[in-house]
Amino acid sequence: MAVVTVTKDNFDTTVQGSDKPVLVDFWASWCGPCRMVSPIVDEIGNEADGRYKVAKVNVDEQPDLAARFNVMSIPTLMVFKDGKPFGTSVGVRSKQDILSMLE
Repeated sequence: MAVVTVTKDNFDTTVQGSDKPVLVDFWASWCGPCRMVSPIVDEIGNEADGRYKVAKVNVDEQPDLAARFNVMSIPTLMVFKDGKPFGTSVGVRSKQDILSMLE
């Protein structure tokens, strides 16, 4: 499944309404570490096979969502299970570290 771009308009249905775990990447285009994590997040999204969803939130375009979840530094990776934040990671992480958040 491809990575979904999430906005304040579709966050509740796409992320919080999901029956599967959702990995959300809070990022910005000017952020160097975000550019390092982005290909890993994309790869995880392409390999999901319906087990989980992967979404991205551009914090510059969606500051309300960043504030809603207290995102102070980017990249912030947040896993939602049953509509609630389950785990958070800030900074560059390996693919295996990110996948372990989804387990």
